[in-house]
Amino acid sequence: MIDLKKFEVWFLTGSQDLYGEQTLRQVNEHSKIIAEYLNLSASIPVTVVFKPAVTSSEVILKVIKEANATHHCVGIIAWMHTFSPAKMWISGLNSLQLPLLHFHTQFNRDIPFERIDMDFMNLNQSAHGDREFGHILSRMKIRRKVVVGHWQSESAQSQIGNWVRAAVGKHTLQNMKVVRFGDNMRYVAVTDGDKVAAEMKLGLEVNTHGVGDLVHRIRQLGEEEVDRLIQEYEDSYQLSVDLRKGGSQRSSLREAARIELGIRSFLEEGNYGAYTNTFEDLHGMSQLPGIGSQRMMASGFGYGGEGDWKTSALVHVAKVMAVGLPGGNSFMEDYTYHFDPANPMVLGSHMLEICPSITTGSIDCAIYPLGIGGKDDPVRLIFNADSGPALNVSLVDMGNRFRLIINEVEAVEITQGFPYLPTARALWKPLPDMQTGLQAWLLAGGAHHTLYSQNLSLEHFTDLAEMLDLELLQIGKDTNLRQFKEQLRINDMLYR
Repeated sequence: MIDLKKFEVWFLTGSQDLYGEQTLRQVNEHSKIIAEYLNLSASIPVTVVFKPAVTSSEVILKVIKEANATHHCVGIIAWMHTFSPAKMWISGLNSLQLPLLHFHTQFNRDIPFERIDMDFMNLNQSAHGDREFGHILSRMKIRRKVVVGHWQSESAQSQIGNWVRAAVGKHTLQNMKVVRFGDNMRYVAVTDGDKVAAEMKLGLEVNTHGVGDLVHRIRQLGEEEVDRLIQEYEDSYQLSVDLRKGGSQRSSLREAARIELGIRSFLEEGNYGAYTNTFEDLHGMSQLPGIGSQRMMASGFGYGGEGDWKTSALVHVAKVMAVGLPGGNSFMEDYTYHFDPANPMVLGSHMLEICPSITTGSIDCAIYPLGIGGKDDPVRLIFNADSGPALNVSLVDMGNRFRLIINEVEAVEITQGFPYLPTARALWKPLPDMQTGLQAWLLAGGAHHTLYSQNLSLEHFTDLAEMLDLELLQIGKDTNLRQFKEQLRINDMLYR
């Protein structure tokens, strides 16, 4: 599992030399206390690094350049303890390449009414020092998140923690590679897109390898490696009789294990965070990766079916952002509808590749015909997703920009049986309601593939979209279709 503590955010405090050595010493003492407190907060998963107060243009520029050059630094938290003249921030802000959070707080929670004096007032000037800083940020059009509240409050820490996870997500996107085994599914529009534009905008590197490169890796694996993985399957899942030792399909299970090991080896050696494949391009492979793709997602890799590299990248980014949070993230697809007026729902599933991180229930391992692709029957994991609030997230290429679309959904407990549907599946109700949610998704041009997230929130993705300057469309409990259409028209004019 990825350790988010290896990432850092730097805590910068603004002041000026005018106040004298004693006041600046207190500024640093207070700043260090706040930084250390935030660093120990259960809501903030990365390392918060205290930096001495910055009091001049030269110092600000130097520390921001150092932050930019520190690979594991993913963002900066800035707070003005005293008044900090904003002109001295201009050079540093012009060079800033990292996400910025403006923390509007103060060291003391309460006004000490009975003993407050001018010394106290000179030291504790966040109320107007942060306004000076906010002005220059707005004038320079610096994108940032603003958090208001006392540093010991759970609300402020939670907001900072959400922003920090988004900053890690941005860092992941800017440093990740996606490998496509073959091209995308023929004639499909939404899974394709401009990979050069994606690298320019998101930092995401997407390249293709022929399936033969993967097949070569698969065939190099030894039997002992396969035996160990088979044992892991047996320890983790309920294997169908024909997949157990001595069963009629045991050789198919061994082949599935070999494919999983080959994919993992290829990705780890090439430092890839995500991958895609398609059932139309399996030359040299006996079966489409099913259990392998499911388990690769469970261990943190991104996956996208039919060559969908954008969703594949989203899945990996979500896996990293959500480390330590209960629930899971998976590749998903809206498959079919339940249009019962009294209980409308969407059945989410895919042919094979749904991540088992979205269930806490039992998981079966079985082999069934796929009915498409013309290959041997693939091995897959079969389960029902947990109920509860979730998000469907889609990243689409609109030609002149990338658009991030989010639909809040409420997954329901699956009580029905699916005796003839051997897939992993989820049932959910789109918000605000079935009709409005689906209409808005279609009007926004959302894809049929999504990232399905049980543990990330609208705030996480709003912060991420802000950092990346992505168009963001939210569909949720407050969505009004007339207003949503108007937003689409306004956005088209903005991006024209």
